[in-house]
Amino acid sequence: MKKNYNNLAYASSVGFAMVLAIFGGLFFGRWLDNQMGTSPFFTFLFLLMGIAAGFRSLYTLIKKHFKDEENIIRSVKSEPHRKRPLPQKA
Repeated sequence: MKKNYNNLAYASSVGFAMVLAIFGGLFFGRWLDNQMGTSPFFTFLFLLMGIAAGFRSLYTLIKKHFKDEENIIRSVKSEPHRKRPLPQKA
């Protein structure tokens, strides 16, 4: 039961980090464009930076969470039934 709550916490933090990074970059870029009078330049620049930061945080959270399960994945891939040859065509 506790593992389910931990998984739910990780899933919500991934979503929150993505949304916060993307919209934070978007709003900061729009604010900077309004201050400097450069219409779409900083908006697009900081939006792209926000998207990159969101995916980077997604990658690091997934890497951190599934670090201990790599041995399980490796053992499943090495099971004998995974190496069966393809069936012959009739």
